[in-house]
Amino acid sequence: MNEGYERKKQPELVRRTLIDCAARLATERGLQAVTVQAVADAAGVTKGGLFHHFPNKEKLIDAVLKDQIDKFDAAIEATLAHDGERYGCFTRAYVIATFSMAEFAPALESTCVALLTDPVARTHWSDWLRARLQRHHATDAAPELEIVRYAADGVWLADLQQLPADLRMDRDQLRTRLIGLATE
Repeated sequence: MNEGYERKKQPELVRRTLIDCAARLATERGLQAVTVQAVADAAGVTKGGLFHHFPNKEKLIDAVLKDQIDKFDAAIEATLAHDGERYGCFTRAYVIATFSMAEFAPALESTCVALLTDPVARTHWSDWLRARLQRHHATDAAPELEIVRYAADGVWLADLQQLPADLRMDRDQLRTRLIGLATE
């Protein structure tokens, strides 16, 4: 009789761990540090185990990006649930989520560098944004709201570049001002 230990299979937990480890590596050491071997080691699985969930590194990175966009989307949903004003509701939620990005999805900044260079990542983001803008067309189609969202994107880019504080407006004041511009 075999008395060996048999680990219970938990594919969703392993998949989640692989995504989290890849995101953590990207945050700590940059996207170039996300290698199949490094992620497998960090997750405590074999390379074969990783390949069982993701056929290649690109699919793993895609999963990390999608996961981060989903977290961003969840933050927007949470804000929308408490926003009592229709005009600009998505834009205000977008500003709030962008300003608090480091709190809810620390890997988003590192992994979304790919948005600047990777066509697949840009497609993920564009598809998400297109769907959101279509859903909120009645409340957020005004050109001035698009300008506010572009300003929030600029804040994200400044954060990504670690722009010194003396070259920037106070974050809380800027956030309040942008939210004010997105309010009737």
